Order: sequence, then structure tokens, then C-alpha cells
Amino acid sequence: MSASTAGIELPRVHRRLAAWVELLSSMRFAIALLSVICIASVVGTVLKQHEPPSNYVNQFGPFWYEVFARLDLYSVYSAWWFLLILAFLVVSTSLCIVRNTPKILADMRQFKEHVREQSLRAFHHKAEADLPEPPRQAAERMGQALLRRGWKVRLQARPTEHGTGWMVAAKAGAANKIGYLAAHAAIVIICIGGLLDGDLMVRLQLWFGGKEPLRGGGLIAEVPDKHRLSDANPTFRGNLLVTEGTRAGVAVLLQPEGVVLQELPFEVELKKFIVEYYDTGMPRLFASDIVIHDRYSGEAKPARVEVNHPVEHRGIQIYQSSFDDGGSLVKLRALPLGAAVKPFEVQGRIGEATTLTNGHERLRLEFTGLRVINVENMGGSNTAGADVRKVDLRQAIEARLGAGNKTSSERQLRNVGPSVTYKLRDDAGQAREFHNYQLPVDIDGQRVYLLGVRDTPAEPFRYLRVPVDERDGLEGFVHLRTALADPALRRQAAQRYVAQAAADQPEAVRTALLGSAQRAIDLFAGDDPELQRLPKGDAPRLGGLLALSAFVEANIPEAERERFSDVLLRILNGTLWELYQLSRAQAGWPPAERGEASAAFMTQAVLALSDAFFYPAPLVLQLTEFEQVQASVFQVARAPGKTIVYTGCVLLIVGVFAMLYVRERRLWVWLAPRGEGAHALMALSSNRKLLDNDREFDALRALLSPPRSEETA
Repeated sequence: MSASTAGIELPRVHRRLAAWVELLSSMRFAIALLSVICIASVVGTVLKQHEPPSNYVNQFGPFWYEVFARLDLYSVYSAWWFLLILAFLVVSTSLCIVRNTPKILADMRQFKEHVREQSLRAFHHKAEADLPEPPRQAAERMGQALLRRGWKVRLQARPTEHGTGWMVAAKAGAANKIGYLAAHAAIVIICIGGLLDGDLMVRLQLWFGGKEPLRGGGLIAEVPDKHRLSDANPTFRGNLLVTEGTRAGVAVLLQPEGVVLQELPFEVELKKFIVEYYDTGMPRLFASDIVIHDRYSGEAKPARVEVNHPVEHRGIQIYQSSFDDGGSLVKLRALPLGAAVKPFEVQGRIGEATTLTNGHERLRLEFTGLRVINVENMGGSNTAGADVRKVDLRQAIEARLGAGNKTSSERQLRNVGPSVTYKLRDDAGQAREFHNYQLPVDIDGQRVYLLGVRDTPAEPFRYLRVPVDERDGLEGFVHLRTALADPALRRQAAQRYVAQAAADQPEAVRTALLGSAQRAIDLFAGDDPELQRLPKGDAPRLGGLLALSAFVEANIPEAERERFSDVLLRILNGTLWELYQLSRAQAGWPPAERGEASAAFMTQAVLALSDAFFYPAPLVLQLTEFEQVQASVFQVARAPGKTIVYTGCVLLIVGVFAMLYVRERRLWVWLAPRGEGAHALMALSSNRKLLDNDREFDALRALLSPPRSEETA
């Protein structure tokens, strides 16, 4: 018996209704629905779900963002069309089971003993033999032998011209048909469990229960009831953020249009959050010591939640999902860049904001994140170019073979200390995000502070490398940057450079050198009238080494640019050294001594001063102190369909194994009377063509041997 792809036919109803029922109950319709669900699942896997809208706008642009949003591709598994297709799949597969189950059960009960002799001769596996014993005796002998081998047997007597013949009909492997029913029933059961544990119940309450998603913000206690779901909600899955020392009992359910608040029958109090790290910086253990306060019984139940070890209370599972900052207190030191303003202190809590102003400009400072541990790979090297004379092909190949965790470069993992993340937002509402490390980092033999910035969350941070002074701080560079913005100090630095570099030269040479030094440092400071007519490309303001390059390309013939640039850089470096000495004297610091340390500082400082023109902030906020407060993110879920899904998975495994590894076989032996004995015709059929069929038929062929031969065997 083979399953038909046609549906249920209703001959006594309206033609259109009968056509719809036939289509809905057909196997081809169920397969089409399953294919659509698979494609939608691929989309939901490739496209990150439930991301902030700004991420999608940055990735796809405004037009395609709207198109994908109308199709609910950002929340595929809770989209109305996905749930509708899933419901149709349940109905269609159920009708397929209802249609085929009676046929399958009837086929399992049948031995098909009425098959004709001519039909047996058409089988691939067939054999004939003459037996000395009568047909009935041979039939009983063969039936007993087949029963001992696990076959189910039925004997049938048939009248013939020469007497009574006997048909031995046997079958084995009926579990193959059970596998078909189990596999298809598993699809229905898993889909029903998925519908119960999905967003269907929440969506139904939003559509028909008078509930609405919350699209704005505000305090949880002030959210109206129309945005809240009762704690009797039969199924949900949401996030619960609890700060150390506090308790919370309202979960947040993400929806495409906003969020919905889910009341819980208990409150979770976080006593302590524990996180442990591997040497690589990856978290090794998330654990939360909590107390569950039941709202109805008043019971306080202590528990410990770990990853993959949830806690259950009143049918709700509490999972350790992640961790976050719970409002750590940070103290920052503001160091102005390019302005003669004294440093000042500012403090706040993560998640809060404050206002910075100098009387004319206002910036909103938003404290967004604190990371106490930052493990970075400091073993990377600059591989922008390669010397072909140093390439070892064998070594290069072996470096890329072996274990999956093997890399072609040595990993040097090191904790570089705490870091703070904040945003500066202007009056127009435009914000940039900054990421600054508290401690300097050794990079290429130079200790530098890393000051990160990015325009949107979708971009990686770009870091400004600021060299440390002899006090291992930022002040030396800040003083130099402030002095570079002062025309009087630049003029004085140029005069001091000429006085030392051309002390014994004629007046005309000193005058020309003074003009060159003044021009070089003004170009570098971005304060030269010549820069107004030079192209600045993507730079917000022309200055630094980019300004010198643009000036050289615009005014110097190509054949003389290399020599002129070398001279100009030597003049610039000498003038900046004098400017650095002036900035230290102005700050009350002793003069810097010439040496390798000062040379390394000035080399990196020139690069940092040049890159500072791309740093879009008038000040740097350096982390000085912090008091960390941890918060734990729990996922709370009431999933009544979990047991249903597990049952479906067991049925699916059983069904698949039964269909793949259980062969349905049928055996017929027709025993026709011939003289004192019988003529035997044996045939074997199977639902799958395998080599095992040949071996089994060879073993069954022994039944056609005389009784004595069988006993001997």
C-alpha cells in the first residue's frame, strides 16, 4: 500500500467546497506549506530578529526597511502569516492522517492471501520446488518455521482441479507503517506545541483582548493596564532585568510594534550575580543567587540560577540569560582638547544622563556602559605587506592546518583593564558614542590611551592613540594639543626653533626659516588662510599631516615634492618640540629631556595630533573611579507546550527510524497438489530494494527443501 497524494473527496457536497477540502487534505498542499515554513525559517535565521529599528535602517536603508517591516521579517516566528501557515499545516497534515490511517490500518491487518499464482510469478524474488509431502503438511511445516522466525502467518485452503491447494501468506515489518503515522503525527504535535509556546496567545490578546503594545518609555509602575498582561496568561516568554539588591516582578515581552509588560505571580530578588571568566576573556560561569517572593502565599524561596540550570516556580521557568550593568557609579575626568579650560570632574550612573555646557554650547552626556574586564588579543602584527624572500610555504601551510582553534598568528591575550562607554548628544539630537579605556595599553612598544568613537551602533569603534607622558597620563598630550590651538604659542615656538637651528646663520636665512616654521605649524594646526582653497575630502576640518599633504600637492611640482616634504617635516618636528616645551612650562612642568622616551612620545604625538582633527568632541572623558553594580537578565517562560513538543520529538524519532530501518516484507508460498506430493511456488516482496532482501530470500528458500534437509540444516 502506498500513500496517495490526493486529498479527501466529498462527492455529495458543493463542487467548490469539495475542491477546497481535497486541496487542504492533500499531501501536495502539506508539502508546499512545509516548504514555505522552511524558507521563512531560513529568513528568520539569516536575518537577526528583534533588533532595534535603527540597526535595520542602517543595514538596509529606509526603503527596504519599510518593505521588510510590512512583511514582519524582523519577527518572522511571531508574524501573523507565519502563524497562519503553521495552523494550515496542522489542519492539512491532520486531514492527511485521517485520510490515510484507515487504509494503513486495514493494510496492516491484511495478509493478502488471495493473490493468484500468475501474480507470484511476476515477482523479482521467486523460487519453485517439488515437495514429497502433501500440501497441507508442507503448509503447516512452513507456517511453524516462519512463526519461529518472527513472521505472522495465515494459511488458506483453495480448491483446485487436482485437489486442495494451500496458500501460506506471511508478513513482517508492519512497524514501517506505524512509522509513517508516527512521523506525520509528530509534525502535527510539534506544530501545536509551537503554537502554544509561541506568541500566538499574546497576539490574540493584542488583537481581540483590548491590549496594546507600549511604543514609548517610562517607569514600569506608571504603565497603564492596557499594556499589561495578567499573570494568568497561559503562555509567554520574556526578559526580566534585576539589579543586585533589588527585586522585580514584571517581565518585558518584545513585540514588533513595541513591548508588552507581563505580570508575574512572584518577584525575583537578586542577592548577588556571579560571573567567572576563562583566560580568553570569555565568560565561564553565569550564576545568580536569588530569592523568589511569592505574591499569593508570601513564601520566600532562595534559589540559584545558572546557565542550563533553570529554576521553576508556579509553572514558570527562570533561565539565566545574560547580565548587564545595574547602574554603576562612574567618575570621569574631563580633559578639554584645544581649549584653555581647566579639567573638571563629572560623575553619574550608567543609564543616566547629565548636561555639559560652556555657556554657548550644550552637550548631553549619556552614561551607557561600564566594562570592568576587557581581554584583548595583543599578539597581532601588521601584515599589510610581506617580504617574498621570507615566506616559507611549508610553514605557512602548516600554520593553517590542524585543530580548529589553531591560528596562523600567536595569540597574546591580556586584560587591558576597565573601560567606559558614553554618548555626547548635541542640541539637534545627533549623538556619537565614545569608548575610552581607563588604563594605557602597550601597542607596538608604545604606551597609549585608546579613545574610541563611532557615529552609529552598526559601525565598529575607531580609536585615537594618545601617547602617555612621563607620569603615565594624558595631561602631557592635552597640554600640547591646547598649545597647538594658541597662535601666540605657535609663533613663540617657531621663533625658539629658529633661534636654536639657525643661530649662526645670516638674518635672511633666519627670516626665511622662521616663515617656513610658522607656515608649517599653522598648516598643521589647521589655521592657515591657504587651507580655505584646498580640498579637504571627507575630513571635517583640514589640519594635521593631511593639511601639509594637500598644501604640498597644490603648490610644489611633483618632481620636488619628496625633498620638500622631508624638509618640511623636519621643520615641523622641531617646532612642535619647542611647542611641547612651552606647553610644559605653561603648565608648571619641568622641561622635557631629549632622549628615546621623548622621541617616541613626540613621534606618536604628531600622529595623534593629526588624527585628533577627526575626533568629533571638544573634550575627552577619562574614567578615574567606579563602583560597579551588577544586574542579571533572566528569561522567564511559561511553556505548556514544552511537554507536547518533547512528545512530538520522540514520535518523530521513532517514526523516522521505523520508516528508514524497518522493512515491510510479505511472503507467499503456493502449494499446489501434484501426485502424492506438492509443487511449491515462493515469492517475496519488500517496500525497499536492498541487498538484505537477497540474503533473506536465500535463507527462506530453504523452506522449499524436503523436511529431512531442513532438519539437517
